[in-house]
Amino acid sequence: MSGQAVAFRAGLERGRIEFRQSATSVQEVWGALFFPVVALAVMYMLSGGTVPGADFSLGSQAVPGILAMNIVLNGMVSVAMTLTTEREDGTLLRAKATPNGMTGYLVGKVLGRAGITVAGLLVPLVAAAFLFDGLELGAVSSWATLAWVLALGLLAALPIGAILGSLFSSPQGMGVVMLPMMGLTVISGVFYPVTALPEWLQWIAQAFPLYWLGLGLRSAMLPDAVAAAEIGDSWRHLETAGVLGAWAVAGLVVAPAVLRRMARRESGSSVAARIEKAVQRTV
Repeated sequence: MSGQAVAFRAGLERGRIEFRQSATSVQEVWGALFFPVVALAVMYMLSGGTVPGADFSLGSQAVPGILAMNIVLNGMVSVAMTLTTEREDGTLLRAKATPNGMTGYLVGKVLGRAGITVAGLLVPLVAAAFLFDGLELGAVSSWATLAWVLALGLLAALPIGAILGSLFSSPQGMGVVMLPMMGLTVISGVFYPVTALPEWLQWIAQAFPLYWLGLGLRSAMLPDAVAAAEIGDSWRHLETAGVLGAWAVAGLVVAPAVLRRMARRESGSSVAARIEKAVQRTV
């Protein structure tokens, strides 16, 4: 068996262990559920409003977008935060010292985080099914669409998280990412139809995976009549698959190269310097 195959198998086992640890950690579970719980509660209180151009609850229309945002937070942002933390404490350096260790590390991290992200989607989805009227979750086609959109969305988001995590040497640097992320949330149709925004903002939103992930989840969970509030009055499945697929391919090509470049620069002295800085921040 080749070294890469051994590393991949080790990554699978690492991913299983990390998912189990996350799923049994109260802090991890609450972190995965906090945003959708708060957002769904807010939208439930606003469920009396209707979607422009369609006689449908605005609260129910926002549910898929909230779940899409939670996928991005639990997937992309969490991977980036974990990567910077484990770079700072020397975990990445130990992985680098193992033959093909970075491959196993990346596979384990992606699979473990994908598992907790899926769990963070399904739990609030079950609650939303009871709280919000109009969600269409009884058809096999709805779950089939949900499955392929979720798979492509994870493949698009998780490598981006690995790339972002490679760019910062400490978790504090990730604060630079959060402000643009909040801005992207506003223009991506998470809480309100994107067609209500100026056309130039619509084009910006469509350049990023969050909009397409939300659109795909809306197509799986909402009646076809609600598509009247979308760009082109359509769910645009082909475009959704194309854009998410393009981001996934680009991320899967770029992320390993960026991680290898980052790992080459890791050394015992650099880790020691970061640990010293971290200790100074806590004093």
